[in-house]
Amino acid sequence: MKGKMDTSKYTRGYFMPPVKCLKWAEKEYVDKAPDWCSVDLRDGNQALIVPMSLEEKLEFFKVLVDIGFKEIEIGFPAASETEYEFCRALIEQNLIPDDVTIQVLTQSREHIIKKTFEALTGAKHAIVHLYNSTSVAQREQVFRKSKEEIIEIAVTGAKLLNEYKQSTPGDFRFEYSPESFTGTEPEFSLEICNAVLDIWQPTADNKVIINLPVTVEMSSPHVYASQVEYMCENLKYRENVIVSLHPHNDRGCAVADCELGLLAGADRIEGTLFGNGERTGNVDIVTLALNMYTHGVDPKLDFSDIQSITKVYERMTCMKVYERQPYSGALVFAAFSGSHQDAIAKGMKWREEKNPEHWTVPYLPIDPMDLGRQYDGDVIRINSQSGKGGIGYLLQQKFGVDLPAKFREKVGYAVKSVSDHMHKELSPDEVYNVFREQFVNKETELVVKEAHYVQENNGEQIVANVTVIYKGKDYEISGRGNGRLDAVSAAIKNGLGLHYTLQNYNEHALEVGTKSKAIAYVEITDETGVSYWGAGLHTDIIRSSVSALISAINNSSLVK
Repeated sequence: MKGKMDTSKYTRGYFMPPVKCLKWAEKEYVDKAPDWCSVDLRDGNQALIVPMSLEEKLEFFKVLVDIGFKEIEIGFPAASETEYEFCRALIEQNLIPDDVTIQVLTQSREHIIKKTFEALTGAKHAIVHLYNSTSVAQREQVFRKSKEEIIEIAVTGAKLLNEYKQSTPGDFRFEYSPESFTGTEPEFSLEICNAVLDIWQPTADNKVIINLPVTVEMSSPHVYASQVEYMCENLKYRENVIVSLHPHNDRGCAVADCELGLLAGADRIEGTLFGNGERTGNVDIVTLALNMYTHGVDPKLDFSDIQSITKVYERMTCMKVYERQPYSGALVFAAFSGSHQDAIAKGMKWREEKNPEHWTVPYLPIDPMDLGRQYDGDVIRINSQSGKGGIGYLLQQKFGVDLPAKFREKVGYAVKSVSDHMHKELSPDEVYNVFREQFVNKETELVVKEAHYVQENNGEQIVANVTVIYKGKDYEISGRGNGRLDAVSAAIKNGLGLHYTLQNYNEHALEVGTKSKAIAYVEITDETGVSYWGAGLHTDIIRSSVSALISAINNSSLVK
């Protein structure tokens, strides 16, 4: 079924502040970590097809604590038995560290508030989060109440929280949210929040949280920033109020909402690890925190093992972290493009040479190693789009094979051809196998069985006596040169009538794996100038260099 798009039915349902609020636009970046509150176990959990069990919530809670969250919203205790039992299990089993505060949500209704405080009895530290909806749409369509009646709902709830706090054992702080803040007139949001604050009377020792949720994204992020700035500058008791943000992601701007909202004066963020939540989700705290990290700001959360965190999240929620999700996705550091691979490889080499203070590698806004990712498996990925630089970098990092620049091109084309024909990405081992099979110790038309060397003219010249098999026949050949490789080459030219020029020779010890072996690289050109390469691998450097020459000849048109 095809729909009909009609822009005339839509209007901008948000409200700008009554005065200009643009101080946030003068700031460059968020320069300190906010207070973080994970709502994975409440907002994130209620959005799951199958909500987490008690056991799963207990395990996830521990993961959140290990990451470093000091405030964790654990649920809506009056909503279900599982939510209630989870809260009691955390308290009764003493599973909440002394420096961690749990948070619970409640509507402004007495029986719900009563059940909530019953669940929290004996909590060392807890935030009770009260909310009611305030937007024009909710007032008119859902509640059909006036502004005064909506304020009365909030004030009544605030008074009830005060009463139950006095009669319930535990340490409690309060939070209030004008739900659907983004669809509420800023002046009315301010009026209702100040009315609640007048009931709670926050002090330096008993601060109150005012949460400004993007229940539904209705505007560009700069509008939200102006709304937040207006609230921050006009709330009563501001020095004793923690302004919190809770953006949803309907327009795909939740991260931007938070970043601009923090510039506008907010102090605290509520969100989920990977953005799970109703509709398009909550703000992705991993992205938000690591954005700060790439600006040199400590986010106060530990994502140094992001892959393990991702696995737990996927197992607990049955949700999938998208492969291209910032920082956490399986492919976010993967470079398949040849130009990207070449730039990354050169950037890494530059770091080795210069040891700079700051991370500036092209195409990598963050060092993957900081998140527990690996360069060879996560960054340089090989397929038919890859380039010689990336393939060469992978061979060097993973296997210690440091190809000459011109040889990288030959190997690159060979690897890309295999990937193209197989229609798949090649693993590092598969890349190495292509290199080994096509270029290393290659014995096809020409094979050296043995070689003996004699020094002449006080060692200035070498005579090589070589036994070879050439196209199925045995030959005894000899040649003279200024070194062993040169002498073997002369023997092949003289004895077999092959005409070529030895252009390049390089060798080095393998630094990874089998350190006792040496690898050599040889380039030859035929009479028309066409270039051919081969490599030799052996514990003896002379044997490896001769094998490299023979491999290059076997790869050439000379023996075809």
